[in-house]
Amino acid sequence: MTTSTEIALDDATLVARARDGDTNAYEQLVRRYQGPMYRLAMRMLASTGDAEDVVQEVFLTAWRRLGQLQEDAAFVGWLYRTTTNRCLNVIRGRKPVADVELDEHASTGSAGRPERAAETSAQLAALTDALALLTPEQRACWLLREVHGRSYNEIAQALNTTATAARGRIARARAQLAEVMAPWK
Repeated sequence: MTTSTEIALDDATLVARARDGDTNAYEQLVRRYQGPMYRLAMRMLASTGDAEDVVQEVFLTAWRRLGQLQEDAAFVGWLYRTTTNRCLNVIRGRKPVADVELDEHASTGSAGRPERAAETSAQLAALTDALALLTPEQRACWLLREVHGRSYNEIAQALNTTATAARGRIARARAQLAEVMAPWK
């Protein structure tokens, strides 16, 4: 059972402790970030199995390479960058899957309203299909910005590009998504 003191520890402290061999600190980091990394991988890869594999590989690699991390506070950005790059490698190695199982959350506004739930489900399916039409780099940029709230500089670092290139990819992705999603307005 975790104590309130453990929960209050910031990422940098947990990374420093994990680097010193504290597996409990690393487990806390994994619990804190496996959800966001999984959601990113799932939306990029559109495959539950591939997303689970990527996230597992990312956290195993992170554990092995903690000593190479220059700044403890850079851990989260490093996770996003590693997850994004692994996903792009998987995408480059295969063709995108058309039928997607989404990590859906029930809409609070649709409780007791099946027609609203069906419409929300159809919108999510349309968005998933629209995301599949983007290039892998555009999809990664859009997801990191719109879903995960990362800055342009963080996105640029994750994709090993410039902030200007990341902005351009996001703009093209937004335009393409707006066009495909126009019937849902």
